[in-house]
Amino acid sequence: MIEKVPDIRKSKHSLNLLLDSRCIEAVNKVNDSYLYWDKAKYHAPEGVNPEDFWGAVKFSRSFQRRILRFPCCTLTFGETLFIQEALHDFDMSFGGALSSSNTISADNRQYYLMSSIMEEAIASSRMEGAVTTRKVAKEMLKKQRKPKDLSQQMILNNYNTIVYLSEKKNEPLSAQLLLDVHRHITEKTLDDPETVGRFRKDDRIVVQDELTGEIVYNPPSYALIEESIARLCDFINEDDTFIHPIIKAITLHFMISYLHPFVDGNGRTARSLFYWYMLKKGYWLTEFLSISRVIYKSKAQYERSFLYTENDGMDLNYFLVYNLNVMRKAFDELKLYLERKSMEENALLQYRIPGINERQAHIIKIVADKENTVLVSKDLERMFNVSVKTIRHDLEGLVELGFMERIPMNKRLFGYMKSPLFEEKLKGNRGN
Repeated sequence: MIEKVPDIRKSKHSLNLLLDSRCIEAVNKVNDSYLYWDKAKYHAPEGVNPEDFWGAVKFSRSFQRRILRFPCCTLTFGETLFIQEALHDFDMSFGGALSSSNTISADNRQYYLMSSIMEEAIASSRMEGAVTTRKVAKEMLKKQRKPKDLSQQMILNNYNTIVYLSEKKNEPLSAQLLLDVHRHITEKTLDDPETVGRFRKDDRIVVQDELTGEIVYNPPSYALIEESIARLCDFINEDDTFIHPIIKAITLHFMISYLHPFVDGNGRTARSLFYWYMLKKGYWLTEFLSISRVIYKSKAQYERSFLYTENDGMDLNYFLVYNLNVMRKAFDELKLYLERKSMEENALLQYRIPGINERQAHIIKIVADKENTVLVSKDLERMFNVSVKTIRHDLEGLVELGFMERIPMNKRLFGYMKSPLFEEKLKGNRGN
């Protein structure tokens, strides 16, 4: 559990502290990182009562607050300098900076996208208890294997849900869309199949600490769910009063988690809807980010950001700041990933032969690096996220050029491997 915030009504000197230059500097430092009471109190200047200092912090945060009213709760938020700067950075980066520089080429876009969706599906599922390795999970998704256990089913569901939502990005948010998302994400994973794609019908759901079993959160009454969802849909769909789309996306994430409208699967549903709304508003780069992977690494902070918001008068800024920091880290990871892939692509240049495409160059590199590798079109179809017809055309093209040979796997299936003339053909084309 976290410390409860002091009652600032008992602080008699808080307003006067905002006239003290030392205190103003300390208040600004606390607000830059948007610290909660348990850390903010240590920033009180020498000789200043921590509770009075907290009162000054709260007064400074009360200016230019915006209020979001829902039947189940009333949220407030304010755009601090950090939030404004982060939103500006994302507006500049997520709408086309990488695309315009051709860092993500047309040939590689689907390959990177599939890899990112897999990472997101795996991380989001592991946050909710899925136990499997990334390698096993990726193999299942790439080869379209039937899930062997509950963990693999959760990951497959997450993957299919992200793909489903990318197809629904032009639709408005509705209760039915929310139920459909929950059905996609929880199919064959809940103890009671009757609760899949349905709002909960009682108040027996609580959130407990995984280690101690202590109840840390009691969701709002089930009687408020439908009314609150209707208001949330209006908030997401209406554009009459401008609120930055990223703030709306994070608010959607928070509200689904806070309202807990389902018996299970609320976190996965909330994170999926964040993706959906970001894509809906044109932040295409979101598809290439693995935000849940960053959250998974800082799960304790993620959970505290909910608790801080709930325990400090439903101040959404704690959750906003946490998620904006997560997005920055995910973006930084993506840039490093693309830099690494760019280096790998440069290594592919020696295999870029006139008359072949980038996928074929990649296939040539695979068989050059791994002796006696047998490739199957279905595996490559999943790897490059193209149709089986396209990948077979690529492979047959390499057979015609003499780089590959076709070998029977069984009566119906053919595999492809390096031809005896591979090295000679490669050397000859390099010379050209």
